[in-house]
Amino acid sequence: MTTASSHVLDAARGLPAAGLAVTLLPASGPGAPADDGAPPAARHAVTDADGRIAWGEVAPGRHVLTFAAGDWFAAQGRETFFGQVVLDVVLGPDHTHVALLLSPFAYTTYRGS
Repeated sequence: MTTASSHVLDAARGLPAAGLAVTLLPASGPGAPADDGAPPAARHAVTDADGRIAWGEVAPGRHVLTFAAGDWFAAQGRETFFGQVVLDVVLGPDHTHVALLLSPFAYTTYRGS
């Protein structure tokens, strides 16, 4: 097992993206976590006041993170180009931190520390 975390920043406002719903789902196919025959379990969380989620222990391998950007912007009455931001990432054997810098019409992501 490894551990994972996420952090979302509202790049347009220079603030944490608090209250943004995120789903973490083991991917299928090459590089996916070992298949034990059970359907993969999705984890759902919402970013805290600092825009963070601590996922805790996860199996290393490919996972899909889905950020509900459209719903988050809509709740604030802000226009956006994105309904969702979907990232297909490989969680390593050590802690993996996935950072998302989000604005209404652009985003960037990186593996943080």
